[in-house]
Amino acid sequence: MEEPFPIKNKETKNQNSRLNDYAKYSGLAFQMGAIIGIAAWGGVKLDELVETNKPIFTIILSLFGVFAAIYITVKDLIRK
Repeated sequence: MEEPFPIKNKETKNQNSRLNDYAKYSGLAFQMGAIIGIAAWGGVKLDELVETNKPIFTIILSLFGVFAAIYITVKDLIRK
């Protein structure tokens, strides 16, 4: 008689672990891209609203987005 729940071997567990790692880090990459993209978009819109000659808000918010994305990523990596 066949077992209803077969015991997973080490190879299957290792494969699942790699897939979980891939999904986790892919999600972090998309999260970083979204944070930076939204911050840059907000900077462009602020520059259009204020009608500045130079993209001051775009630069400031883009840098803020990069630092925020790095902070959130490092915090998430330390937690897991």
